[in-house]
Amino acid sequence: MIKNEKIVIVIAGIIIGIISVTLVLLGNPANMGFCIACFVRDTAGALGLHRATAVQYIRPEIIGLVLGSCLMALSKKEFSPRGGSSPLTRFILGFFVMIGALMFLGCPFRMILRLAGGDLNALVGLVGFICGILAGIFFLNRGYTLKRTYSLPKIEGVIFPVIQIVFLSLLLAAPAFIYFTEAGAGPGAKHAAIAISLAAGILVGILAQRTRLCMVGGIRDLVLFREWKLLLGFLAILASAFVMNTATGNLSVGFANQPIAHTDGLWNFLGMLTVGFGSTLLGGCPLRQMILAGEGNTDSVITVIGLFAGAAFAHNFSLASSAKGPTTNGMIAVAIGLVVMLIIAVVNTRKAAATVNN
Repeated sequence: MIKNEKIVIVIAGIIIGIISVTLVLLGNPANMGFCIACFVRDTAGALGLHRATAVQYIRPEIIGLVLGSCLMALSKKEFSPRGGSSPLTRFILGFFVMIGALMFLGCPFRMILRLAGGDLNALVGLVGFICGILAGIFFLNRGYTLKRTYSLPKIEGVIFPVIQIVFLSLLLAAPAFIYFTEAGAGPGAKHAAIAISLAAGILVGILAQRTRLCMVGGIRDLVLFREWKLLLGFLAILASAFVMNTATGNLSVGFANQPIAHTDGLWNFLGMLTVGFGSTLLGGCPLRQMILAGEGNTDSVITVIGLFAGAAFAHNFSLASSAKGPTTNGMIAVAIGLVVMLIIAVVNTRKAAATVNN
């Protein structure tokens, strides 16, 4: 049974890697077939939540991920509206996970795709990401929890997928109050055709829902249980994307001149340390949060709203990095984020211990 699950997740990973590179070939920014953080940022910009004109576009891939997960969960009778587990704490964690991701310029998914494209800065980010997960595991082993979730009416779980349909309608109708990056003005202007991006998102959403694909979960399970299953999926993405990049001439190995990346090793490390730590405290990486939101988990919806807020804040207050490197405001925000996450971890670990002792 476990062997079959491993085969399935490897096949899913190979398909996702191929899809990711194909999206780049069809118009997405380099090494950005998928990036939950970047695509949430672009969508936030399109909705007017920030005014960084280079990154404004409602990304159909995000819409597809949620709808694909929702459709598969409904078909398998796994659609289960639930929530109520420390929502404000999850919002804050989601907010700072986005701050860390925009310091590094990518979520864990894009980190893998950057590695597959030869960007060695992502290797530094990966080390930080693993350290962040290990910090989270330290608290998990001592009882950290954000408390239980509760069943909710079905309408609560349906709202977020319906919002994605509204977003898709806005993208297609392109009313004047939706912002679009002008051609040649930045990454927001680079994208595959809407139908292709949407279909890719739906397919990846279906695969991720069935396999429970999660970068944080993969490393966490390997450390805690010596279980490779989830991590195999991301290794398969890395391998297939690497082969695709090599075959199509898009492999560029090195640190300098990588697309939408900077070479500041310390802040690449600390950015992904923040992402790894926060995602472990949340119970899953940004991709996993999207998939769970599609399954009706409103705690994950709150986390995604935190991601949106973090993206808007990052670009309104000059926290996000660029190819030139991190900003001073961004460094301060990442430092604050790590302190806040540490406080959340300590407080919720002590509360759990007090509950057990009582």
